[in-house]
Amino acid sequence: MESDTTVRRIKPPFGTHSDGAAAYAGSGGYLEDNNGWNGSGVSEPKRKPDVNLYLLREGPAISLVCVFILLLWGLVQLSLQQLVIGKPSGEFNAERARQHLERITSVGPRPVGSHENEVLTVNYLLEQIEKVRATTAQGPHHQLSVDVQRPTGSFSIDFLGGFTSFYDRVTNIAVRLEPKGGSQHLMLANCHFDTVANSPGASDDAVSCAVMLEILRSLANQSTPLLHGVIFLFNGAEENVLQASHGFITQHPWAKQVRAFINLEAAGVGGKEVVFQTGPENPWLVQAYVHAAKHPFASVVGQEVFQSGIIPSDTDFRIYRDFGNIPGIDLAFIENGFIYHTKYDTSDRILTGSIQRAGDNILAVLKHLLMSEKLADSSEYRHGNMVFFDVLGVAVVAYPARVGTILNYMVAVATFVYLARKASQPGNRGRRYVRDLACATGVALLSWLAALLSVLIVAVLVTLLGRSMFWYTHFYASVCLYGSAATGKMVLVHTLAKNLYYRGVRMVELGELYLDVSLLLWCCSLLWMTQRGLCSAYVPMLMVAFPLVTKLVLANEFRNRGASLKYSVLYLAGLALPYLHIMFLIWVVFEIFTPIMGRSGTEIPPEVVLAALVTVATVFLSSFFLHFIYLVRSTKWILAGLGSVFTVTFLLVSCGLLFPYSGNPDSPRPKRVFLQHTTRTFRDVQGRVEWRDSGVWINSFDYTGMQHVAPHVPHIDDDGVRTRCRDDRPFCGFPWFLPVKFLSKKSWYLPAPDVSPSSPVDFRLVSKEETAWGTVKMTFSVKGPSHMSLYLMPHRGASLSTWSFGDGTARFDLSGEYFVFYSHGLDAPTWTFWFEIQPPSESSPSVSGPEGMISVAISTHYFFGEDQKTPRLEEILGRFPSWAFPSSWVSTYDMYRY
Repeated sequence: MESDTTVRRIKPPFGTHSDGAAAYAGSGGYLEDNNGWNGSGVSEPKRKPDVNLYLLREGPAISLVCVFILLLWGLVQLSLQQLVIGKPSGEFNAERARQHLERITSVGPRPVGSHENEVLTVNYLLEQIEKVRATTAQGPHHQLSVDVQRPTGSFSIDFLGGFTSFYDRVTNIAVRLEPKGGSQHLMLANCHFDTVANSPGASDDAVSCAVMLEILRSLANQSTPLLHGVIFLFNGAEENVLQASHGFITQHPWAKQVRAFINLEAAGVGGKEVVFQTGPENPWLVQAYVHAAKHPFASVVGQEVFQSGIIPSDTDFRIYRDFGNIPGIDLAFIENGFIYHTKYDTSDRILTGSIQRAGDNILAVLKHLLMSEKLADSSEYRHGNMVFFDVLGVAVVAYPARVGTILNYMVAVATFVYLARKASQPGNRGRRYVRDLACATGVALLSWLAALLSVLIVAVLVTLLGRSMFWYTHFYASVCLYGSAATGKMVLVHTLAKNLYYRGVRMVELGELYLDVSLLLWCCSLLWMTQRGLCSAYVPMLMVAFPLVTKLVLANEFRNRGASLKYSVLYLAGLALPYLHIMFLIWVVFEIFTPIMGRSGTEIPPEVVLAALVTVATVFLSSFFLHFIYLVRSTKWILAGLGSVFTVTFLLVSCGLLFPYSGNPDSPRPKRVFLQHTTRTFRDVQGRVEWRDSGVWINSFDYTGMQHVAPHVPHIDDDGVRTRCRDDRPFCGFPWFLPVKFLSKKSWYLPAPDVSPSSPVDFRLVSKEETAWGTVKMTFSVKGPSHMSLYLMPHRGASLSTWSFGDGTARFDLSGEYFVFYSHGLDAPTWTFWFEIQPPSESSPSVSGPEGMISVAISTHYFFGEDQKTPRLEEILGRFPSWAFPSSWVSTYDMYRY
């Protein structure tokens, strides 16, 4: 008897058409050939193969798969809408927290150095903290101390290619709550109340500060004394690239007692706050969250994706981890990132349920940690990582990474044992199975590669047609276009293989073979991820374990009846849990990356990125449906349906009917544009002005550039408006606020009158002297607004040897340039700095380039007050359509050569 897993070809009778399938003869699984012989060699009467018994009809097959996917997707969406599970305990009052949120955001944007940030918000926070302190002083259990810190410092960070940051008198409000008599061990809870320019910053990060105020009140008033103390840090300079947190953890006297921290952040507006970073190591922190969180929402996949650097963002978590050497938990709101850092980030868009769940979770976790003995000696529990993920926000699964490694290898071994048993059959059946498995694996990989290439071709075509980012507002259109193309290509490849290569082969056996292929490929990814030490390897583990168990449980049903309706339903039921989780992860990926494409600059083609993501998601979801292609009688209606969906969607996209952006107040999808009205001055080595101009410098931070804005803004398409980079000028000769010129190489420069800020920059060379070791030391003083950027560009043959920033080592040479970011709070003194430069040696060959040793440029940025606006800027802003978010300010750029 031939094994049920061995692919066998059947030669159709002469003059008849083969349907490409034959049925099992009775329950024994014998395969009849055309001479009336069964697998045992005994002659039996001829019977017509019964094709219909074991193969699904197209209609039921499509219906089953579609209902399965839609049902699970619906469950994922339902779980996301369920913000609070059960009734609140009453310990955290979301309405009171909302009042704090509305008061903080009522002052408007709060950039560092502004009156709104340094005075109004600080005064409100201190007023609320004083009310809690007064209550605490009357109680028997706790004491509360408040310290307003205004640190000065500098550090280097490898973010956005790497740069150095200098801050002067930025603001921290540190509140220490501890048992009467004090505490030696402290937790830290961190939020920030400053914002980027032109955004009220409700979600990023005023809501977190509002939640912390209410948690402070709740903890201070509880009847049970705390075992350890907690610092609530309201930091006022996070948007300036994590400056205030650095000032606290490196300079504040309380910082030495901090054993762990919780950081509250946002990369979106509202929804659920997700744990997306923990550690490093210290699995007891994850265990605390798992044990205490009321509404858990966590994923180690998010942690490993974020820490890979793929997402162009960072949080205070990094500062506490790298400069404080303490472990922590990083939480962030991630939904609706389309309006993150825009004027639409307002308090009314944050549901009270989001505030309630965040407060319940953080309060419960803090209480757990403050009563934990592990906090006192956290180093004892330091080693090891955790695998953790939630199940629809109802519960969290967490176990040590070493247990995960063992579990992963056990599942992989079980899979290979299952496959090895088939490969070790006697005679040539085992060899034939291995050969057929290898061939089928090649067909599966070919179908995936063909799908990816086809979809990328479509993405490039959409880009060339000028219809890029149509999915920014119409996300499901991308699923219809790229998902249908990917699925259609995979189905087509397997259909051709079935009808041409596998012609005359029993379809039920092919179906089982391709199920083995899916197990093999997922098992290989499981081993690869486990070998690399990735905790995310639990995902392929689930995608192997559940289908393998389902296959073994349904083996008799499949052997006796083939692809019956009962088998199909039970098979899908066995896939439900891993598919539910992977669909949730797919939602997270698109919820994060779709908005990011709207702020990733002009150089990254978003169509290719999103098309690739849709294709990968399609491959993941289709992997265990491959064998259904061989268990249905035909795929013509499937291909026709997918082709129709693709054609209709492509026509809608190519005709421009799916516009990328939306100004709908209920669900805005704004285009981000940065405008700076700037005056640029360039001086030679003698100090003479060699060039001076003024204009409105416009940067689009997505791939479409000014394509859709141009009809609304006159002269944007005129000759000479597009800028070009001058390599002989630091950072191309433009006032970059951060070193992101690699993200946005297309910009526009409209002529405009000079700017005249009320507090112009005063930049001076204080001294220039040769040192005994052959360098030239240059000292400068700068007096200017709260935000400035310093660019240093040594000329050919010269090099920076040391400077006054950070640890003294000149770090992060960005293609021959150095970037120093500066900001200050109120009443900051003159900024003084120095550097030493090694001149070109006399023996070095002469090279062409700018005169002198180095070009130094300083740019100023006026993000608030009267200096932020000009009539020319207001005129241009008034022409922008409602679906655009133009963030604007005044700047200057001054270059000197020495």
